[in-house]
Amino acid sequence: MRHLFRIAGVFAVSSLWATPAFATSTGITGQSGKDGVMCSTCHKGGDVPTVVLEGPTTLEPGATGQYTFIIRGGAAKTGGADIAVDSADAKLQAGTGTKLLGAELVHSAPLAFTGNELRFNFSLVAPATDVTLKLFGAGNSSNADQKSDGDRAAATTLSVTVGKGTPVVDPLPPEGDEGGCSAAGSAPVWGLALAGLALLRRRRS
Repeated sequence: MRHLFRIAGVFAVSSLWATPAFATSTGITGQSGKDGVMCSTCHKGGDVPTVVLEGPTTLEPGATGQYTFIIRGGAAKTGGADIAVDSADAKLQAGTGTKLLGAELVHSAPLAFTGNELRFNFSLVAPATDVTLKLFGAGNSSNADQKSDGDRAAATTLSVTVGKGTPVVDPLPPEGDEGGCSAAGSAPVWGLALAGLALLRRRRS
């Protein structure tokens, strides 16, 4: 009986160790850099790749834009990505090799580099109202040994103006200063007027 418990315990511990690797190999959210966290939390030791988000920086409200997240360099054997947007009203749509996981796009499996480059194509459906939003993308360049050592990730962002962008709200004037500079400047004027009146009375007397 004790032998069976030991086997079950070993299996449970092995499952716990395997879970993060399995989750990462099929994509994991919360690593785009939007919340200050990205893939390099786990993947370390390799050369740092370069990453870039390409696509339109302006969209009409409700329009769909085509974008590409590109990883270059690093170990450059296989790679993965996590892509997010900071607007709850914007929608990300998966392209080849990616899938929607919650509100973010992740790789469906580690993809092989072509030469020194790996591309993830996706779409962004803009909100129906004017706003300035930001895309976040993080990509891991892996040596394909299915371990976290020898890999490295990098992150980037892209701002997208929808319509006229986020409306600018004019700041309210400070309380009690309804007249601005003219009100403050009126005091010397009244002082000069009173001084002139006093001088005129003296001359008459």
